[in-house]
Amino acid sequence: MSVRIRLRRMGAKKRPFYRVVVADQRAARNGRFIDTLGYYDPCAETPQLHLDEAKVAHWLRCGAQPSDTTKVLLKKSGLLETASDPLQPR
Repeated sequence: MSVRIRLRRMGAKKRPFYRVVVADQRAARNGRFIDTLGYYDPCAETPQLHLDEAKVAHWLRCGAQPSDTTKVLLKKSGLLETASDPLQPR
């Protein structure tokens, strides 16, 4: 079973709101999920991202792979280190 950290779309039509969840890769986008890690609101005046850092660290240690979009969000929040940049402190 491949586990991924990805976004689950919520909210009204043309007003997206996303929950950051851990789910099986084969599950539907808004289908079954394992755990909720936080939320992302791109429609706010300034886009809001709230994550439970302990849960994110736990799932990354357990081998969960972030999707492309969540990888960008995790890098912006500082929870995911960039392995490609050798000058960045670890």
